[in-house]
Amino acid sequence: MPASDRAIELLTAAAEAAHDKKAENVLAFDVSEQLAITDAFLVASASNDRQVRAIVDAVEEKLRVDFDAKPVRREGAREGRWVLLDYLEIVIHVQHDEERSFYSLERLWRDCPAIPLPSPIPSAE
Repeated sequence: MPASDRAIELLTAAAEAAHDKKAENVLAFDVSEQLAITDAFLVASASNDRQVRAIVDAVEEKLRVDFDAKPVRREGAREGRWVLLDYLEIVIHVQHDEERSFYSLERLWRDCPAIPLPSPIPSAE
């Protein structure tokens, strides 16, 4: 069974929040056929620890305000290299570019269907 409508809504909102904080290479995968514990993964990266934390904070705020959703688990926030937010329906990975390159989650989950996400809106800077 594919990812639920709620999972897609959460992913889309999280991706928008990540894009607002200049996240790079934001991708989503439907892992519902491979994992029983979640429907989808969102993966995003940033060039430094501070930006990783800013993306995580923006995603958490967006999902809390718009969906009354809070992560049941949050790991790695102190280091800011790879933060995992577990919302049960979705799991969000925000990684420093180096960790993203080394662990290559998109390679690991490449057999899972990609979930289309909205393109980032260019800023007027």
